[in-house]
Amino acid sequence: MGPSGLVCALLLAACCCSRRAAGVPGEAEPPVPEQVEAEVGGTALLTCGSSHSQSNFSHVDWFSVHKEKPTLIFRVRKGQGQSEPGEYQQRLSLQDRGTALVLSHVTPQDERIFLCQVKRPQSQEHRIQLRVYKAPEEPTIQVNPLGISVSSKEPEEVATCVGKNGYPLPQVIWYKNGHSLKEEKDRVYIQSSQIVESSGLYTLVSVLKAQLVTADKDALFYCELSYRLPSGNHMKESREVSVQVFYPAEKVWLEVEPVGALKEGDRVEIRCLADGNPPPHFTISKQNLSTKEVEEMTPEDNGVLVLESAQKEHSGLYQCQGLDLETMASLLSDQQELLVNYVSAVRVSPAAPESQEGGSLVLSCEAESNQAVQFQWLREKTGQVLTEGPLLQLHNLKREAGGGYRCMASVPSVPGLNRTQLVHVAIFGSPWMTQKEKRMWVQENAVLNLSCEASGHPRPTISWSVEGMAQEQDQEPQSVLSVLSVLVTPELLRTGAECVASNSLGRNTTTIFLELDSSRSTGLSTSTVSPSVRANGTSTEKKLPEPESKGVAIVAVTVCVLVLAVLGAVLYFFYKKGKLPCGRSGKQEMERNTSI
Repeated sequence: MGPSGLVCALLLAACCCSRRAAGVPGEAEPPVPEQVEAEVGGTALLTCGSSHSQSNFSHVDWFSVHKEKPTLIFRVRKGQGQSEPGEYQQRLSLQDRGTALVLSHVTPQDERIFLCQVKRPQSQEHRIQLRVYKAPEEPTIQVNPLGISVSSKEPEEVATCVGKNGYPLPQVIWYKNGHSLKEEKDRVYIQSSQIVESSGLYTLVSVLKAQLVTADKDALFYCELSYRLPSGNHMKESREVSVQVFYPAEKVWLEVEPVGALKEGDRVEIRCLADGNPPPHFTISKQNLSTKEVEEMTPEDNGVLVLESAQKEHSGLYQCQGLDLETMASLLSDQQELLVNYVSAVRVSPAAPESQEGGSLVLSCEAESNQAVQFQWLREKTGQVLTEGPLLQLHNLKREAGGGYRCMASVPSVPGLNRTQLVHVAIFGSPWMTQKEKRMWVQENAVLNLSCEASGHPRPTISWSVEGMAQEQDQEPQSVLSVLSVLVTPELLRTGAECVASNSLGRNTTTIFLELDSSRSTGLSTSTVSPSVRANGTSTEKKLPEPESKGVAIVAVTVCVLVLAVLGAVLYFFYKKGKLPCGRSGKQEMERNTSI
C-alpha cells in the first residue's frame, strides 16, 4: 500500500471511531435485536437492556426505526418521561423507574425496531425487534356453484377459502377427505393471494383447483389456516364442503314401488335410475305379455312413471332406456315384470232372489282372478259369516230371512285384494209392522210427527187415517218408513191415528193413541217419535215419560183412601162399644141439646 492509501485508511478508521464515540444511532453496525412479541390491540413492554444500573437511565432517548431511519419518540430526563409529537405520542408510558417503556394499543404498523440510547456516563444503545400478531377470523369456504365435469382437460376451481384480518399472513393447507393436498402438475393447483386492509391486517384468499374423477362425487374438502401468536402456533379449520361432479352414466336400472305383490287400485311408481350425474334422459317401454306388443311411455322429468290406480292392463315387461345428452350414448336396463293382481266384478245368481215363506233358495257367486280365489257369504246387517264357498243354500225361509246377503271374493295370497256383491232376498208376505200400537204424550196445538214403518213383499204402501203432510223413506228394498206431520187438535186427541200398510197379499195396521200432557205449556211446538229396531207386534219405540205431576196425584189419592179407611175403622170400633149415640134416643138427645 502506498503512502496515500495508508493515509486514507487512517482517516477512515478515525472517522468511524469518532462516529461510535458520538453515539449517532444507526451508523455503527447494530447488534442482534432483542425479540419482543405482542398481539394487536394489546401492550408491548420495551426494556432498555438488563445490564445497566439505575443511574444509567437518567438520560435516555427512545427511537423507532422504520426503513433504517431512526425517529425520536420518547425522552427520559432525570427519571421523567416525555413523548415526542407523532404517532406514538399518546401510546407510550414509562415503567420501572425509566428502564422500560410500555407501548399500548399495538397495531400491525408497530412491527419494527425500537432503539433506546443511554448517554450517561457513556453512550450505549439497545435494540428491540417488536413482533406483532393477530389471529385471523374463522375461515370461510365457498364451493364452485357450477360443478366440475370429469371430462375437463385441465384443473377446475373446486372451492375458495378466505381468512380475514390476520397478522402476519397465515399459511393455508387444503384437505380432501381428511388428507392434505399438495400441488401436482396438471392435477392440483393452489393459488393464494393477499389483501392488505386499511388497518394493516391481511386477508388471505386461496383458490383450490383440481382435476376430479367420478370417485370424487362424495369427496369433502376444507381449508386450514396456520398462524402464530405469542402463546405459540395455532390453526383454524373451515367447514367441509362437497362439489357437484358431473360424470356420464355407466349403468341404468329400474325399480318398482311398492315392493311385493301388487293389486288393482294400488298407486305404483316405476322409477328409472342411473349412476351418472346428471341422470340421462329416460324413456320407458312396456311389452304386453300376451300380444308381445311394445308400448313407449314417457316418464316425468325425474324418470318416474306413476300409475295412480294400477289396473290389470298395466301388467307387462318394463324396461328403461337412458340417453346421455352430452355423449349421445344410450343405455338399457334389464327387463322387469310388473304383475297387477286382480279380481273381476262379482256376479250373483239369481240377481233378485225371492221365495215364499217355508221355501228354499240357492245363491251362487262367481268371479275371475289371475290367482286362486276364495268365496264367503255374509249377512249384510250383522256381518256374520254364513258359509265358505261360492254357494249359499237357504231352507225353510222365514220372513226374518229377507234382506241383504253379501258375497265376497278374495285372494289370500294378495292381502287386501277382494271384491263383493250385495243381493237382497225377498220373502213373499203381507205387510209386517214394526209396532202394532203405541201411546204418546202430546201437547195441544203442537205440531207432531207420527212415524210408521212396515215391510213386506211386494213392497207395501202406507196410508193414514188422519189428514197431514206425509213423507216416505225407503229403508230396504222391501221396507218403507212413513212420517206424518199433524197439528194436535181436540179431535185428534179423541180419535188418535192409524197407519195402514197394504200390498197384494194383505194389509196390517199400527194404532197410535194420543194423550194430553197437561203439565206442559200449550204453546205451538214440534215433537217426533220414530221407530227403532224392527220387531213385529212388539213395541220397541221409546215412549214419552208420563208427567211427574200424575204420579204425585196418584200418591195423594192413595193417602186419602188410607186415611178414610182408618177413620172408618175407628168409628166402627166406637159404634160396637156403644160409645156413639147413633140410635133414636141418641138422636133425640142431640135434638134437645140443640134446642137448648
